Amino acid sequence: MTGQQDRWAELTGGQAGEEYARRFAQLAESGQDMHGEATFCDALLEPSARVLDAGCGTGRIAIRLSQLGYRCTGVDIDSSMLAVARRTAPEQAWLLGDLARLESLDLEPEYDLVLAAGNVIPLLAPGSEPSVIRQLAAVLGDGGVLVTGMGLDAAHLPLEEPPLTLTEFDQWCADAGLSLRRRYATWGGDPYIEGCGYAVSVHARFSPDAVSR
Repeated sequence: MTGQQDRWAELTGGQAGEEYARRFAQLAESGQDMHGEATFCDALLEPSARVLDAGCGTGRIAIRLSQLGYRCTGVDIDSSMLAVARRTAPEQAWLLGDLARLESLDLEPEYDLVLAAGNVIPLLAPGSEPSVIRQLAAVLGDGGVLVTGMGLDAAHLPLEEPPLTLTEFDQWCADAGLSLRRRYATWGGDPYIEGCGYAVSVHARFSPDAVSR
């Protein structure tokens, strides 16, 4: 453990929940598709699969995945974000917790998919990234997948500089027993090209066939 505050808390002070929810509500009202991440994950999952939304924020993705029939648990360190999620979908499982201390939540393992969208990985506390990835990998079942989305430059991050590279990220995943299966430039499945400012990655345990049905 580094003892350092995560980058998200440094940016927001842990009080961004209502503002974040309003921003996405305005985007939805303007006609933008708010379900790209959920649609992406849906294509990887079997019916009734178990999903852990790690860094779930206001619950936008986990709520949609639950509507599609998946069993979802959301975890976030920001209580203001979870307050929105609990208000919107009180029947769902929302856990307040630090991804760097995920083991303290006593989650039942064998998740089919763990999702870390919305720049969760780049906004972790500096130095905690390898440990977080190990803990996310540890709750996956055989053939389970870790799906991540992250900005790789200042244009796609709320930071002046990217705090990690894909090479580093892939190595942390490999150290955790995960291998890269697919990588895209968007949640819509656009091909990833070296130098893209954003990456959606699918890392899997064991069988390469486990990421598609």
